[in-house]
Amino acid sequence: MKNSLDLPGRPEETRVVVAMSGGVDSSVVAAMMKAEGYDVVGVTLQLYDHGAAVSKSKSCCAGVDIHDARRAAEKIGIPHYVLDYESRFKEQVMDRFADSYIAGETPIPCVSCNQTVKFTDLLKMAQDLGADALATGHYVRSAPAGNKRALFRPMDLDRDQSYFLFATTQEQLDFVRFPLGGMPKSKVRELAAEFGLSVANKPDSQDICFVPNGDYAEVIRKLRPNAAEPGEIVHMDGRVLGRHDGIIHFTIGQRRGIGVATGDPLYVVRLDADEKRVVVGPREALATHTILLREMNWIGDQPLDEGDEIEVFAKVRSTRPPAPATLKILNGKAFVDLANGETGVAPGQACVFFDSDDDTARVLGGGWIHKTERTGTWAIDFPQANAPVSAV
Repeated sequence: MKNSLDLPGRPEETRVVVAMSGGVDSSVVAAMMKAEGYDVVGVTLQLYDHGAAVSKSKSCCAGVDIHDARRAAEKIGIPHYVLDYESRFKEQVMDRFADSYIAGETPIPCVSCNQTVKFTDLLKMAQDLGADALATGHYVRSAPAGNKRALFRPMDLDRDQSYFLFATTQEQLDFVRFPLGGMPKSKVRELAAEFGLSVANKPDSQDICFVPNGDYAEVIRKLRPNAAEPGEIVHMDGRVLGRHDGIIHFTIGQRRGIGVATGDPLYVVRLDADEKRVVVGPREALATHTILLREMNWIGDQPLDEGDEIEVFAKVRSTRPPAPATLKILNGKAFVDLANGETGVAPGQACVFFDSDDDTARVLGGGWIHKTERTGTWAIDFPQANAPVSAV
């Protein structure tokens, strides 16, 4: 007979490492696991030089969060460890974030953090501690699917974090558990109060942890002092409209703060890192129909083979609903044809696949957006993208 985590054995014989960020979600997970009788160990990662974020209440993993995680563990009555992962976090998340912006992309560091530090390094550490599972406070569901586990959207769609977990491999998915996937946030806060946790009313984290004031460019300049190189602002018809202080100040789809004015509204439609150019144009120029992915992760039931063409539902932004699309593998590369097109699709963001557009849809994987194309055809000359397909 299996326990509530779909693992064999009684709870008291099952060790669960809980990733405790210091917020209400992970604290409740630890309390729930303890209340059910599991052998629980709490672990908090120190990820960066706290600086201005130490006392900031809405940034994940700030200094105050480590203190809150420790207090929660004491209240729950579980051992708690703080691990210094600063150098690893800087290498795998912060440096990649800066390099991605310099390359004209719009990165998602929270995905990189889940992909490397949390679901690779922390998972291995949990296994070294003899854990049978790693539990987190993410709002996403997992459930058995044959001889493995599958990933699904959560009950509380306002908290849906499935987009940010597309890179979770099958091996990781089989080991990690998400106890909050089947309940709304309001219930989580009720449980926190019932458990007597001081974080019951703590605000949710909203900022990127190492960008506490929201100024991405400032962080990039500190990491890469020569990153902000000036260049031209060019209309897509070839006209030079002005100059800029660095492409790190711009993102695809941006309208405000471009620094030039014409009779019609202009949007950033492309960032040319090699030529240091910001290319602008009308809103219709933002339309995208075809995407080339890199570093794709596939956790569907069937492996992907050369020439496969699969109907999926894709999200190209975390805030957008899944929309009809076709995934195709050509010459070892992964392409996505968006049936109705999307606007403001930015390299560096993620394209995540679902099996439907239902509230309970299963996550099939996804990849990083490498290049985009306005046409809806596969006969396009994309450069090499180093886009291996992982079909675990």
